[in-house]
Amino acid sequence: MITLQGKGVSGGIARGRLSFLKRKSLSVEKRAIDNVELETERFHAARATAAEQLDQLAGTMTDKIGKENALLFEIHRMMLEDTDYTDPILDIITSEKVCAEYAVNTAGSCLAQDFADMDDEYMKARAIDVYDVSKRVIRILSGEDQSLGENGGPVILAADDFTPSETAQLDRNATLALVSRHGAANSHTAIFARTMGIPAVISFGAFLSGDLSGKQAAVDGETGVLYIDPDPEILKKLEEKEERQRREKENLEKRRGKPTLTKDGRPLKLYANIGSVSDADAALAGDAEGIGLFRSEFLYLGRNDYPDEDTQYESYRKALEKMGGRQVIIRTLDIGADKQADYFKLPEEENPALGMRAIRICLTRPDLFKTQLRAIYRASIYGNASIMFPMINSLEELVRAKEMAKSAREELASKGIAFKADVPIGIMVETPASAVISDVLAKEAAFFSIGTNDLTQYTLAIDRQNDSLSSFCDTRHEAILRLIRLACENAHKAGIWCGVCGGLGGDYSLTKAFVEMEMDELSVEPSRILKLRSIIAEC
Repeated sequence: MITLQGKGVSGGIARGRLSFLKRKSLSVEKRAIDNVELETERFHAARATAAEQLDQLAGTMTDKIGKENALLFEIHRMMLEDTDYTDPILDIITSEKVCAEYAVNTAGSCLAQDFADMDDEYMKARAIDVYDVSKRVIRILSGEDQSLGENGGPVILAADDFTPSETAQLDRNATLALVSRHGAANSHTAIFARTMGIPAVISFGAFLSGDLSGKQAAVDGETGVLYIDPDPEILKKLEEKEERQRREKENLEKRRGKPTLTKDGRPLKLYANIGSVSDADAALAGDAEGIGLFRSEFLYLGRNDYPDEDTQYESYRKALEKMGGRQVIIRTLDIGADKQADYFKLPEEENPALGMRAIRICLTRPDLFKTQLRAIYRASIYGNASIMFPMINSLEELVRAKEMAKSAREELASKGIAFKADVPIGIMVETPASAVISDVLAKEAAFFSIGTNDLTQYTLAIDRQNDSLSSFCDTRHEAILRLIRLACENAHKAGIWCGVCGGLGGDYSLTKAFVEMEMDELSVEPSRILKLRSIIAEC
Protein backbone atom coordinates (compact mmCIF):
# COMPACT_ATOMS: atom_id res chain seq x y z
CA MET A 1 0.00 0.00 0.00
CA ILE A 2 1.15 3.53 -0.82
CA THR A 3 -0.16 6.47 1.22
CA LEU A 4 -0.05 9.94 -0.33
CA GLN A 5 -0.89 13.08 1.64
CA GLY A 6 -2.51 15.96 -0.20
CA LYS A 7 -4.85 18.78 0.76
CA GLY A 8 -8.53 17.95 1.06
CA VAL A 9 -10.78 20.56 -0.57
CA SER A 10 -14.06 18.63 -0.81
CA GLY A 11 -15.12 16.08 1.78
CA GLY A 12 -16.31 12.53 1.29
CA ILE A 13 -14.93 9.04 0.79
CA ALA A 14 -14.45 7.20 -2.50
CA ARG A 15 -13.02 3.83 -3.50
CA GLY A 16 -12.26 2.66 -7.03
CA ARG A 17 -9.83 2.55 -9.92
CA LEU A 18 -7.46 5.48 -10.39
CA SER A 19 -7.51 6.90 -13.92
CA PHE A 20 -5.69 9.92 -15.32
CA LEU A 21 -7.84 12.37 -17.25
CA LYS A 22 -7.72 11.66 -20.97
CA ARG A 23 -7.63 14.98 -22.71
CA LYS A 24 -7.86 15.16 -26.47
CA SER A 25 -4.45 16.12 -27.80
CA LEU A 26 -3.88 19.78 -28.48
CA SER A 27 -0.72 20.50 -30.41
CA VAL A 28 0.08 24.05 -31.44
CA GLU A 29 2.60 24.72 -34.20
CA LYS A 30 4.17 28.02 -35.15
CA ARG A 31 2.88 28.46 -38.69
CA ALA A 32 3.72 31.46 -40.88
CA ILE A 33 0.87 33.33 -42.59
CA ASP A 34 0.68 35.63 -45.60
CA ASN A 35 -2.47 37.62 -44.82
CA VAL A 36 -2.48 39.27 -41.39
CA GLU A 37 -5.95 40.75 -41.88
CA LEU A 38 -7.51 37.35 -42.63
CA GLU A 39 -5.77 35.75 -39.64
CA THR A 40 -6.97 38.55 -37.39
CA GLU A 41 -10.52 38.02 -38.63
CA ARG A 42 -10.10 34.30 -38.01
CA PHE A 43 -9.12 34.99 -34.39
CA HIS A 44 -12.09 37.33 -33.88
CA ALA A 45 -14.44 34.69 -35.30
CA ALA A 46 -13.06 32.04 -32.91
CA ARG A 47 -13.35 34.50 -30.06
CA ALA A 48 -17.01 35.12 -30.91
CA THR A 49 -17.69 31.37 -31.05
CA ALA A 50 -15.97 30.90 -27.68
CA ALA A 51 -18.14 33.66 -26.20
CA GLU A 52 -21.28 31.91 -27.46
CA GLN A 53 -20.12 28.60 -25.97
CA LEU A 54 -19.43 30.23 -22.62
CA ASP A 55 -22.84 31.92 -22.60
CA GLN A 56 -24.46 28.53 -23.22
CA LEU A 57 -22.27 26.87 -20.58
CA ALA A 58 -23.20 29.51 -18.00
CA GLY A 59 -26.87 28.79 -18.69
CA THR A 60 -26.73 24.99 -18.72
CA MET A 61 -24.47 24.73 -15.66
CA THR A 62 -26.69 26.83 -13.36
CA ASP A 63 -28.70 23.87 -12.10
CA LYS A 64 -25.58 21.73 -11.72
CA ILE A 65 -23.26 24.13 -9.89
CA GLY A 66 -25.54 27.05 -8.93
CA LYS A 67 -25.93 30.46 -10.52
CA GLU A 68 -23.20 32.04 -8.41
CA ASN A 69 -20.67 29.46 -9.61
CA ALA A 70 -21.94 29.48 -13.20
CA LEU A 71 -21.14 33.21 -13.30
CA LEU A 72 -17.51 32.16 -13.73
CA PHE A 73 -18.19 31.30 -17.35
CA GLU A 74 -19.64 34.76 -17.92
CA ILE A 75 -16.41 36.14 -16.45
CA HIS A 76 -14.47 33.89 -18.85
CA ARG A 77 -16.50 35.39 -21.68
CA MET A 78 -15.65 38.90 -20.50
CA MET A 79 -11.97 37.95 -20.57
CA LEU A 80 -12.35 37.42 -24.31
CA GLU A 81 -13.32 41.10 -24.60
CA ASP A 82 -10.59 42.38 -22.30
CA THR A 83 -7.82 44.18 -24.20
CA ASP A 84 -5.28 42.91 -21.65
CA TYR A 85 -6.01 39.48 -23.09
CA THR A 86 -6.69 40.23 -26.77
CA ASP A 87 -4.10 42.93 -27.56
CA PRO A 88 -1.01 40.73 -26.99
CA ILE A 89 -2.56 38.06 -29.24
CA LEU A 90 -3.21 40.54 -32.03
CA ASP A 91 0.29 42.00 -31.61
CA ILE A 92 1.88 38.58 -32.10
CA ILE A 93 -0.20 37.85 -35.19
CA THR A 94 0.71 41.22 -36.69
CA SER A 95 4.36 41.53 -35.72
CA GLU A 96 5.43 37.91 -36.21
CA LYS A 97 2.98 37.04 -39.03
CA VAL A 98 2.06 33.73 -37.41
CA CYS A 99 -1.14 31.73 -37.08
CA ALA A 100 -3.73 32.64 -34.46
CA GLU A 101 -3.37 29.31 -32.64
CA TYR A 102 0.28 30.04 -31.88
CA ALA A 103 -0.49 33.65 -30.90
CA VAL A 104 -3.25 32.61 -28.47
CA ASN A 105 -1.08 29.89 -26.96
CA THR A 106 1.93 32.19 -26.54
CA ALA A 107 0.13 35.25 -25.21
CA GLY A 108 -2.23 33.17 -23.04
CA SER A 109 0.68 31.24 -21.51
CA CYS A 110 2.48 34.49 -20.68
CA LEU A 111 -0.59 35.99 -19.02
CA ALA A 112 -1.28 32.78 -17.08
CA GLN A 113 2.32 32.76 -15.88
CA ASP A 114 1.97 36.38 -14.75
CA PHE A 115 -0.89 35.28 -12.49
CA ALA A 116 0.97 32.18 -11.32
CA ASP A 117 3.94 34.33 -10.27
CA MET A 118 1.84 36.62 -8.06
CA ASP A 119 2.23 36.43 -4.28
CA ASP A 120 -1.51 36.50 -3.66
CA GLU A 121 -2.86 32.94 -3.61
CA TYR A 122 -6.25 34.06 -4.87
CA MET A 123 -4.64 35.66 -7.93
CA LYS A 124 -2.42 32.61 -8.45
CA ALA A 125 -5.58 30.52 -8.79
CA ARG A 126 -6.71 32.69 -11.71
CA ALA A 127 -3.91 31.31 -13.90
CA ILE A 128 -5.98 28.20 -14.59
CA ASP A 129 -8.87 30.42 -15.76
CA VAL A 130 -6.64 32.09 -18.38
CA TYR A 131 -5.41 28.67 -19.50
CA ASP A 132 -9.00 27.41 -19.73
CA VAL A 133 -10.13 30.30 -21.95
CA SER A 134 -7.08 30.06 -24.19
CA LYS A 135 -7.48 26.32 -24.67
CA ARG A 136 -11.10 26.85 -25.69
CA VAL A 137 -10.15 29.41 -28.37
CA ILE A 138 -7.32 27.21 -29.70
CA ARG A 139 -9.63 24.20 -30.02
CA ILE A 140 -12.11 26.30 -31.99
CA LEU A 141 -9.35 27.56 -34.27
CA SER A 142 -8.14 23.98 -34.74
CA GLY A 143 -11.63 22.67 -35.49
CA GLU A 144 -11.67 20.37 -32.44
CA ASP A 145 -14.61 19.90 -30.05
CA GLN A 146 -14.45 20.80 -26.37
CA SER A 147 -15.57 17.45 -24.93
CA LEU A 148 -13.40 15.34 -22.65
CA GLY A 149 -12.00 11.98 -23.66
CA GLU A 150 -13.65 8.80 -22.33
CA ASN A 151 -12.15 7.77 -18.98
CA GLY A 152 -14.02 4.50 -18.48
CA GLY A 153 -15.78 5.52 -15.28
CA PRO A 154 -16.72 5.25 -12.57
CA VAL A 155 -13.16 6.15 -11.54
CA ILE A 156 -11.11 8.29 -9.20
CA LEU A 157 -10.01 10.88 -11.73
CA ALA A 158 -6.45 12.24 -11.61
CA ALA A 159 -4.72 15.11 -13.43
CA ASP A 160 -2.05 17.79 -13.09
CA ASP A 161 -4.97 20.10 -12.42
CA PHE A 162 -8.56 20.42 -13.60
CA THR A 163 -9.85 23.45 -15.43
CA PRO A 164 -13.22 24.88 -14.37
CA SER A 165 -14.73 23.87 -17.73
CA GLU A 166 -13.60 20.27 -17.26
CA THR A 167 -14.87 20.00 -13.71
CA ALA A 168 -18.26 21.52 -14.51
CA GLN A 169 -18.80 19.07 -17.38
CA LEU A 170 -17.83 15.91 -15.49
CA ASP A 171 -20.35 13.09 -15.33
CA ARG A 172 -21.08 12.81 -11.60
CA ASN A 173 -22.04 9.15 -11.97
CA ALA A 174 -18.71 8.33 -13.62
CA THR A 175 -16.53 10.40 -11.28
CA LEU A 176 -15.96 9.01 -7.80
CA ALA A 177 -13.40 11.63 -6.73
CA LEU A 178 -10.87 14.14 -8.07
CA VAL A 179 -7.16 14.10 -7.22
CA SER A 180 -4.52 16.41 -8.68
CA ARG A 181 -0.83 17.23 -8.51
CA HIS A 182 -1.50 20.95 -8.27
CA GLY A 183 -4.48 23.21 -7.60
CA ALA A 184 -5.72 25.65 -4.98
CA ALA A 185 -8.27 25.39 -2.19
CA ASN A 186 -9.96 28.59 -3.39
CA SER A 187 -9.95 27.60 -7.07
CA HIS A 188 -13.20 27.34 -8.96
CA THR A 189 -12.49 23.64 -9.49
CA ALA A 190 -12.48 23.07 -5.71
CA ILE A 191 -15.67 25.10 -5.33
CA PHE A 192 -17.39 23.15 -8.13
CA ALA A 193 -16.35 19.81 -6.56
CA ARG A 194 -17.90 20.80 -3.22
CA THR A 195 -21.06 21.98 -4.93
CA MET A 196 -21.37 18.74 -6.90
CA GLY A 197 -20.61 16.57 -3.88
CA ILE A 198 -17.43 15.07 -5.36
CA PRO A 199 -14.59 14.28 -2.90
CA ALA A 200 -11.46 16.16 -4.02
CA VAL A 201 -7.84 16.31 -2.88
CA ILE A 202 -5.15 18.55 -4.41
CA SER A 203 -1.41 19.28 -4.08
CA PHE A 204 0.07 15.77 -4.33
CA GLY A 205 2.87 17.07 -6.54
CA ALA A 206 5.04 14.59 -8.44
CA PHE A 207 4.06 11.80 -6.03
CA LEU A 208 0.85 11.44 -8.05
CA SER A 209 2.65 9.83 -10.98
CA GLY A 210 1.21 8.42 -14.18
CA ASP A 211 2.38 4.89 -13.41
CA LEU A 212 -0.27 4.72 -10.68
CA SER A 213 -3.01 4.82 -13.33
CA GLY A 214 -5.21 1.73 -13.27
CA LYS A 215 -4.45 0.85 -9.64
CA GLN A 216 -7.14 0.49 -7.01
CA ALA A 217 -7.32 3.49 -4.71
CA ALA A 218 -9.28 5.10 -1.89
CA VAL A 219 -9.73 8.81 -1.15
CA ASP A 220 -10.62 10.59 2.08
CA GLY A 221 -11.57 14.12 1.07
CA GLU A 222 -11.71 15.23 4.69
CA THR A 223 -8.15 14.26 5.68
CA GLY A 224 -6.66 14.71 2.18
CA VAL A 225 -5.23 11.17 2.02
CA LEU A 226 -5.02 9.01 -1.11
CA TYR A 227 -4.39 5.30 -0.57
CA ILE A 228 -2.98 3.28 -3.49
CA ASP A 229 -3.79 -0.44 -3.30
CA PRO A 230 -5.30 0.11 0.17
CA ASP A 231 -4.99 -2.61 2.79
CA PRO A 232 -8.17 -4.38 3.93
CA GLU A 233 -7.76 -2.69 7.31
CA ILE A 234 -7.75 0.78 5.74
CA LEU A 235 -10.77 -0.07 3.59
CA LYS A 236 -12.61 -1.26 6.68
CA LYS A 237 -11.83 1.98 8.55
CA LEU A 238 -13.00 4.06 5.61
CA GLU A 239 -16.20 2.02 5.32
CA GLU A 240 -16.83 2.51 9.03
CA LYS A 241 -16.21 6.25 8.69
CA GLU A 242 -18.55 6.44 5.71
CA GLU A 243 -21.20 4.53 7.69
CA ARG A 244 -20.82 6.94 10.63
CA GLN A 245 -21.27 9.85 8.24
CA ARG A 246 -24.36 8.18 6.75
CA ARG A 247 -25.92 7.62 10.21
CA GLU A 248 -25.10 11.17 11.23
CA LYS A 249 -26.85 12.44 8.11
CA GLU A 250 -29.95 10.37 8.93
CA ASN A 251 -30.01 11.72 12.48
CA LEU A 252 -29.63 15.28 11.25
CA GLU A 253 -32.58 14.83 8.92
CA LYS A 254 -34.73 14.32 12.02
CA ARG A 255 -34.02 17.97 12.85
CA ARG A 256 -35.58 19.16 9.59
CA GLY A 257 -38.52 21.48 10.10
CA LYS A 258 -37.89 21.77 13.83
CA PRO A 259 -37.25 25.10 15.57
CA THR A 260 -33.67 25.92 16.55
CA LEU A 261 -33.53 26.01 20.36
CA THR A 262 -30.68 25.94 22.85
CA LYS A 263 -30.65 23.42 25.70
CA ASP A 264 -32.50 25.88 27.94
CA GLY A 265 -35.09 26.64 25.24
CA ARG A 266 -33.75 29.95 23.93
CA PRO A 267 -34.43 30.39 20.18
CA LEU A 268 -31.52 31.04 17.81
CA LYS A 269 -32.26 31.66 14.14
CA LEU A 270 -30.37 29.69 11.51
CA TYR A 271 -30.26 31.56 8.22
CA ALA A 272 -28.44 30.94 4.93
CA ASN A 273 -25.95 32.96 2.88
CA ILE A 274 -26.83 33.18 -0.82
CA GLY A 275 -25.51 34.92 -3.93
CA SER A 276 -28.41 34.57 -6.34
CA VAL A 277 -32.12 33.84 -6.63
CA SER A 278 -31.42 30.22 -7.56
CA ASP A 279 -29.41 29.82 -4.34
CA ALA A 280 -32.63 30.45 -2.42
CA ASP A 281 -33.68 26.93 -3.48
CA ALA A 282 -30.56 25.54 -1.80
CA ALA A 283 -31.38 27.57 1.32
CA LEU A 284 -34.86 26.05 1.48
CA ALA A 285 -33.48 22.57 0.78
CA GLY A 286 -31.06 23.07 3.68
CA ASP A 287 -33.99 24.07 5.95
CA ALA A 288 -32.89 27.67 6.45
CA GLU A 289 -35.22 29.80 8.53
CA GLY A 290 -34.38 32.85 6.41
CA ILE A 291 -31.65 34.52 4.38
CA GLY A 292 -29.08 36.25 6.55
CA LEU A 293 -26.94 37.46 3.66
CA PHE A 294 -28.04 38.01 0.06
CA ARG A 295 -24.78 39.00 -1.64
CA SER A 296 -26.24 41.49 -4.10
CA GLU A 297 -22.86 42.20 -5.75
CA PHE A 298 -23.25 39.05 -7.83
CA LEU A 299 -25.87 40.96 -9.81
CA TYR A 300 -23.04 43.27 -10.86
CA LEU A 301 -20.41 40.64 -11.73
CA GLY A 302 -20.11 38.90 -15.08
CA ARG A 303 -21.57 41.92 -16.87
CA ASN A 304 -20.37 44.70 -19.15
CA ASP A 305 -22.46 47.42 -17.52
CA TYR A 306 -24.41 48.21 -14.36
CA PRO A 307 -27.66 46.24 -13.82
CA ASP A 308 -30.59 48.63 -14.08
CA GLU A 309 -33.26 49.11 -11.43
CA ASP A 310 -35.76 46.72 -13.02
CA THR A 311 -33.17 43.93 -13.32
CA GLN A 312 -32.32 44.23 -9.64
CA TYR A 313 -35.96 44.55 -8.62
CA GLU A 314 -36.83 41.29 -10.37
CA SER A 315 -34.05 39.40 -8.58
CA TYR A 316 -34.99 40.72 -5.15
CA ARG A 317 -38.70 40.11 -5.79
CA LYS A 318 -38.11 36.50 -6.84
CA ALA A 319 -35.91 35.82 -3.81
CA LEU A 320 -38.50 37.27 -1.44
CA GLU A 321 -41.31 35.30 -3.06
CA LYS A 322 -39.30 32.07 -2.94
CA MET A 323 -38.62 32.49 0.77
CA GLY A 324 -42.35 32.79 1.46
CA GLY A 325 -42.38 35.36 4.25
CA ARG A 326 -39.07 34.33 5.82
CA GLN A 327 -36.70 37.21 6.45
CA VAL A 328 -34.37 38.06 3.55
CA ILE A 329 -31.49 40.38 4.45
CA ILE A 330 -30.12 42.04 1.31
CA ARG A 331 -26.60 43.35 1.66
CA THR A 332 -26.10 46.41 -0.50
CA LEU A 333 -23.35 46.51 -3.09
CA ASP A 334 -20.01 45.14 -1.84
CA ILE A 335 -17.84 45.51 -4.94
CA GLY A 336 -14.12 46.09 -4.52
CA ALA A 337 -11.27 44.17 -2.86
CA ASP A 338 -11.50 40.60 -4.22
CA LYS A 339 -14.68 41.28 -6.25
CA GLN A 340 -13.93 43.51 -9.23
CA ALA A 341 -15.96 44.64 -12.25
CA ASP A 342 -14.05 46.59 -14.93
CA TYR A 343 -16.95 48.88 -15.84
CA PHE A 344 -16.85 50.38 -12.33
CA LYS A 345 -13.52 51.88 -13.37
CA LEU A 346 -12.19 51.71 -9.83
CA PRO A 347 -8.73 53.21 -9.35
CA GLU A 348 -5.67 50.98 -9.35
CA GLU A 349 -4.87 50.39 -5.68
CA GLU A 350 -1.88 48.84 -3.99
CA ASN A 351 -4.17 47.27 -1.38
CA PRO A 352 -7.78 47.16 -2.60
CA ALA A 353 -8.97 45.47 0.61
CA LEU A 354 -8.20 48.81 2.30
CA GLY A 355 -9.39 50.93 -0.60
CA MET A 356 -12.50 52.03 -2.45
CA ARG A 357 -15.05 49.30 -1.77
CA ALA A 358 -18.53 48.54 -0.44
CA ILE A 359 -20.28 51.46 1.32
CA ARG A 360 -17.45 53.80 0.28
CA ILE A 361 -18.39 53.32 -3.37
CA CYS A 362 -22.08 53.75 -2.57
CA LEU A 363 -21.58 56.97 -0.64
CA THR A 364 -19.45 58.47 -3.41
CA ARG A 365 -21.80 57.32 -6.20
CA PRO A 366 -25.28 58.18 -4.88
CA ASP A 367 -27.08 57.50 -8.18
CA LEU A 368 -25.68 53.96 -8.27
CA PHE A 369 -26.60 53.42 -4.61
CA LYS A 370 -30.11 54.82 -4.86
CA THR A 371 -30.85 52.70 -7.93
CA GLN A 372 -30.22 49.61 -5.81
CA LEU A 373 -32.14 50.97 -2.84
CA ARG A 374 -35.19 51.78 -4.98
CA ALA A 375 -35.12 48.25 -6.40
CA ILE A 376 -35.02 46.74 -2.90
CA TYR A 377 -37.85 48.93 -1.63
CA ARG A 378 -40.00 48.13 -4.67
CA ALA A 379 -39.47 44.41 -4.10
CA SER A 380 -40.13 44.69 -0.35
CA ILE A 381 -43.90 44.38 -0.78
CA TYR A 382 -43.43 40.75 -1.87
CA GLY A 383 -41.95 39.46 1.36
CA ASN A 384 -39.98 40.14 4.53
CA ALA A 385 -37.03 42.24 3.36
CA SER A 386 -34.27 43.88 5.36
CA ILE A 387 -31.39 46.06 4.16
CA MET A 388 -27.82 45.69 5.40
CA PHE A 389 -24.96 48.12 4.77
CA PRO A 390 -21.43 46.62 4.55
CA MET A 391 -18.14 48.10 5.80
CA ILE A 392 -19.67 50.73 8.06
CA ASN A 393 -16.87 52.32 10.09
CA SER A 394 -18.49 55.39 11.59
CA LEU A 395 -21.79 56.85 12.71
CA GLU A 396 -21.48 59.47 9.95
CA GLU A 397 -21.33 56.76 7.27
CA LEU A 398 -24.40 55.03 8.67
CA VAL A 399 -26.39 58.27 8.92
CA ARG A 400 -25.47 59.25 5.34
CA ALA A 401 -26.45 55.82 4.03
CA LYS A 402 -29.79 55.95 5.85
CA GLU A 403 -30.41 59.43 4.41
CA MET A 404 -29.91 58.01 0.91
CA ALA A 405 -32.38 55.24 1.74
CA LYS A 406 -34.86 57.90 2.83
CA SER A 407 -34.26 59.78 -0.42
CA ALA A 408 -34.92 56.58 -2.41
CA ARG A 409 -38.23 56.12 -0.57
CA GLU A 410 -39.22 59.71 -1.27
CA GLU A 411 -38.48 59.27 -4.99
CA LEU A 412 -40.69 56.18 -5.13
CA ALA A 413 -43.46 57.90 -3.19
CA SER A 414 -43.39 60.91 -5.54
CA LYS A 415 -44.03 58.54 -8.45
CA GLY A 416 -46.80 56.63 -6.66
CA ILE A 417 -44.79 53.38 -6.66
CA ALA A 418 -45.70 50.93 -3.89
CA PHE A 419 -43.10 49.96 -1.26
CA LYS A 420 -42.77 49.12 2.43
CA ALA A 421 -41.58 52.15 4.33
CA ASP A 422 -40.54 50.24 7.45
CA VAL A 423 -37.90 47.90 5.97
CA PRO A 424 -35.35 47.34 8.79
CA ILE A 425 -31.88 48.74 8.10
CA GLY A 426 -28.93 47.06 9.77
CA ILE A 427 -25.17 46.99 9.31
CA MET A 428 -22.33 44.53 9.01
CA VAL A 429 -19.76 44.74 11.78
CA GLU A 430 -16.58 43.73 9.97
CA THR A 431 -13.85 46.08 11.12
CA PRO A 432 -12.34 46.62 14.58
CA ALA A 433 -13.55 50.23 14.34
CA SER A 434 -17.21 49.28 13.99
CA ALA A 435 -16.95 46.74 16.81
CA VAL A 436 -15.32 49.23 19.18
CA ILE A 437 -18.00 51.89 18.55
CA SER A 438 -20.83 49.36 18.29
CA ASP A 439 -22.57 51.04 21.25
CA VAL A 440 -22.84 54.21 19.15
CA LEU A 441 -23.82 52.44 15.92
CA ALA A 442 -26.50 50.40 17.72
CA LYS A 443 -28.48 53.60 18.28
CA GLU A 444 -28.96 53.99 14.51
CA ALA A 445 -29.07 50.36 13.33
CA ALA A 446 -31.99 47.94 13.47
CA PHE A 447 -29.61 44.97 13.79
CA PHE A 448 -25.98 43.88 13.59
CA SER A 449 -24.58 41.05 11.49
CA ILE A 450 -20.92 40.32 12.13
CA GLY A 451 -18.88 39.63 9.00
CA THR A 452 -16.13 37.52 10.53
CA ASN A 453 -14.14 37.03 7.31
CA ASP A 454 -13.18 40.69 7.01
CA LEU A 455 -13.17 41.21 10.77
CA THR A 456 -10.51 38.50 11.01
CA GLN A 457 -8.26 39.92 8.30
CA TYR A 458 -8.52 43.49 9.55
CA THR A 459 -7.98 42.53 13.19
CA LEU A 460 -4.99 40.25 12.52
CA ALA A 461 -3.62 42.27 9.56
CA ILE A 462 -3.63 39.10 7.43
CA ASP A 463 -4.83 38.89 3.83
CA ARG A 464 -7.51 36.19 3.92
CA GLN A 465 -6.87 35.34 0.25
CA ASN A 466 -3.23 34.45 0.92
CA ASP A 467 -2.93 30.74 1.73
CA SER A 468 0.77 31.15 2.56
CA LEU A 469 -0.29 33.06 5.69
CA SER A 470 -2.77 30.42 6.84
CA SER A 471 -0.51 29.28 9.68
CA PHE A 472 -0.64 32.83 11.11
CA CYS A 473 -4.40 33.23 10.65
CA ASP A 474 -5.94 32.14 13.94
CA THR A 475 -9.65 32.60 13.30
CA ARG A 476 -10.33 31.84 16.98
CA HIS A 477 -7.91 34.54 18.15
CA GLU A 478 -9.05 36.02 21.45
CA ALA A 479 -9.01 39.53 19.96
CA ILE A 480 -11.59 38.50 17.34
CA LEU A 481 -13.83 36.76 19.88
CA ARG A 482 -13.66 39.80 22.18
CA LEU A 483 -14.76 42.11 19.36
CA ILE A 484 -17.63 39.78 18.46
CA ARG A 485 -18.71 39.58 22.10
CA LEU A 486 -18.50 43.37 22.47
CA ALA A 487 -20.69 43.97 19.42
CA CYS A 488 -23.26 41.44 20.60
CA GLU A 489 -23.42 42.92 24.10
CA ASN A 490 -23.82 46.46 22.78
CA ALA A 491 -26.55 45.35 20.38
CA HIS A 492 -28.54 43.80 23.21
CA LYS A 493 -28.05 46.85 25.45
CA ALA A 494 -29.60 48.93 22.67
CA GLY A 495 -32.48 46.47 22.21
CA ILE A 496 -31.49 45.21 18.76
CA TRP A 497 -30.54 41.71 17.64
CA CYS A 498 -27.09 40.52 16.61
CA GLY A 499 -26.01 37.71 14.29
CA VAL A 500 -22.97 36.29 12.51
CA CYS A 501 -22.88 35.96 8.72
CA GLY A 502 -19.17 35.29 8.17
CA GLY A 503 -17.35 31.98 7.94
CA LEU A 504 -17.05 31.58 11.72
CA GLY A 505 -20.81 31.25 11.94
CA GLY A 506 -20.49 27.81 10.40
CA ASP A 507 -17.49 26.78 12.51
CA TYR A 508 -18.91 24.02 14.71
CA SER A 509 -16.11 24.48 17.26
CA LEU A 510 -17.37 28.02 17.98
CA THR A 511 -21.10 27.28 18.17
CA LYS A 512 -21.07 26.86 21.94
CA ALA A 513 -19.22 30.18 22.32
CA PHE A 514 -21.83 31.96 20.21
CA VAL A 515 -24.64 30.42 22.27
CA GLU A 516 -22.93 31.59 25.47
CA MET A 517 -22.70 35.11 23.96
CA GLU A 518 -26.47 34.87 23.40
CA MET A 519 -26.07 35.44 19.69
CA ASP A 520 -29.50 35.74 18.05
CA GLU A 521 -28.75 34.44 14.56
CA LEU A 522 -26.16 32.54 12.53
CA SER A 523 -26.14 32.77 8.73
CA VAL A 524 -24.17 29.97 7.07
CA GLU A 525 -23.88 27.68 4.06
CA PRO A 526 -27.21 25.81 3.73
CA SER A 527 -25.48 22.43 4.10
CA ARG A 528 -24.42 23.30 7.66
CA ILE A 529 -27.82 24.22 9.07
CA LEU A 530 -29.05 20.82 10.26
CA LYS A 531 -25.78 19.98 12.03
CA LEU A 532 -25.70 23.40 13.67
CA ARG A 533 -29.28 22.88 14.86
CA SER A 534 -28.21 19.60 16.45
CA ILE A 535 -25.17 21.17 18.16
CA ILE A 536 -27.18 24.16 19.43
CA ALA A 537 -29.72 21.82 21.03
CA GLU A 538 -26.92 20.48 23.25
CA CYS A 539 -25.55 23.91 24.22
